[in-house]
Amino acid sequence: MKKTLLLGLGLSFLSCLPALAQRYKTAAGLRIGNEEFGLTVQQKILDKTTLEGMVTAAPRQVTATVLAEQHFPMLGQRFNYYMGGGVHGGRLKDYGAIYGFDAIAGIEYKINGLPFLLSADLKPAIHLRHEEWFDMGGAFSIRYVIVREKPPTPGQIIKGIFSPKGKDKGKDKKKKKDSSWF
Repeated sequence: MKKTLLLGLGLSFLSCLPALAQRYKTAAGLRIGNEEFGLTVQQKILDKTTLEGMVTAAPRQVTATVLAEQHFPMLGQRFNYYMGGGVHGGRLKDYGAIYGFDAIAGIEYKINGLPFLLSADLKPAIHLRHEEWFDMGGAFSIRYVIVREKPPTPGQIIKGIFSPKGKDKGKDKKKKKDSSWF
């Protein structure tokens, strides 16, 4: 009972912290799935949103995918989950051009003190043109942080903890919007 109470209090405290997840703007690396291998690049485009591009090769096909992903912090500033969707296109051996829609859901961890991100995801795909109409993919990715985002100052962290969300909106329009989830 005491452990459950302490865990609950710890999670409550973490939920009071401002959204300070991964601090990067651009990361690139390798994507390794069950039967696929490829490259992945993630670029921050909005406060909690990235665009991810993937080029993967499997025994019978080569595919390029573009996904928009929304990130949500979990258990501290280096661990988050993300969800999103996008499109893919490519070539299938003995079939020709393929294309369709993708969804993605995964978790991501920024290694403390190192410029690397680890992620694991599920990426179901609905094919509009392919031998099969559905594919449940998934993979592990390791990315190197190419462009880092400036970390918040201690004053920004303290302000985020003690000021209610949305209370100081519109008070000072000259202040820059804090995009500190990365």
